[in-house]
Order: sequence, then structure tokens, then C-alpha cells
Amino acid sequence: MSARVAYLFSYNAVQFLGWSYLLIKICESLSKGHNSMNQLYTDVSPILQIFQTGAALEIFHAALGLVRSNVQITFQQVQSRLFITWGILHFLPTTRSSVGVFCLLFAWTITEMIRYSMYAIQLVGSPPYLLTWLRYTFFIIAYPVGVSGELLCSYAGFWEAKDSETLSISLPNQMNVTFYYPAVIAVIMAMYVPLFPPMYMHMFAQRKKILSKETKTE
Repeated sequence: MSARVAYLFSYNAVQFLGWSYLLIKICESLSKGHNSMNQLYTDVSPILQIFQTGAALEIFHAALGLVRSNVQITFQQVQSRLFITWGILHFLPTTRSSVGVFCLLFAWTITEMIRYSMYAIQLVGSPPYLLTWLRYTFFIIAYPVGVSGELLCSYAGFWEAKDSETLSISLPNQMNVTFYYPAVIAVIMAMYVPLFPPMYMHMFAQRKKILSKETKTE
């Protein structure tokens, strides 16, 4: 096994285990009767932050040619998740009470468990058909649910940032600059409109291509 394969396998395996542990913590929190989204977030946030931030390595994997992923697309996907994780949920506490927290946790966690396990297996062999089917089918539910969760949390974050002026910079100041964080949130939310439909349709095209190929090889 080459150093590249060993590294990528280890990375994907660790991420799979991390997201699996996150799912366990989500179930534990819910089983304790923690119906509050804020409490659910509190119970799982350290794990979410560690493994979602770890996904930033995927930008470097693409940039260095370790994987065949498109650098720009990888950057966009990772950046959007990091923005929600840190720019919304971490810095704007009221967003943690939104039902969007459960939506994005559900979509992100299951999606990443499927994705990372498949990537790890592909490095050393052929993934089972069931895993491939899940990879190219679960997105039908996960993408809309995840995006809805992200937008709901961002919407709550917009109003908190507006009322509290969190991360905003007003004049006058020593640097003579101004920055209005609610505007950044609004722009990023608006970007979902043109970006989500093509990505969603692309996954349907990939699903048809991959699953038809898998069926022929059986």
C-alpha cells in the first residue's frame, strides 16, 4: 500500500468513526429526553466542530492532486459547512434553538458516514452494492433536509447578528473600516438559490450513471 493510499484510507476511516460517534451522541441526547435543540447542540457540538473542521483537509487533498476532486467545488462544499458550524452556530447562540439544528445534524451525519466509509473501502477494494446505492440515493432526502436546516439556522443567525451586531464593525474606528455581518449571512443565504438546484440535479445524473453501471456488472 502506497503512502498516499495509506494516508487517505486513514483520513476517511477516522472521519467515518468520528461521524459515527456523533450519531451515537445524537441518539444518546435524544434518548435522555433532551428535546431542546439547544441542549442537543450542546451535547454534540465539540464532536461536530472537530470532524467538520477536519474536512478542510479535503481542499488540500484536491489541490495537491491526492484525489481527483475539483478544487473549486470541494472548497465551496467545505466552506459552506464551516460557515454554518462556526460562523452561525458557534458565534450566534440563539441559532442553536432552531429546528434547523436537528435537520442539518441528521443530514450531515448520515451523509458523511456513508461517504467516508465508501471512500475508505474504494481505496482498498470494491464497496458493496448496498453502500453504493445508499451513497447515490440517500442524498435525495439528505440534500433538501440539510439545506433547509442550514437556511433555518442562517435565518435565525441573521436576526441575532442584526440585533446584537455580533462580528460587525462600525465607524468610527482605528482601522477606518466597516463590516456588516448580517449582510454576509444574507448574501450566503441568497447563493443557495442558484447553486443548490444544479448540484442536486448533478447528483441525480451521477446516480443514474453509477447505479446503472453497478447493475450491469452484477
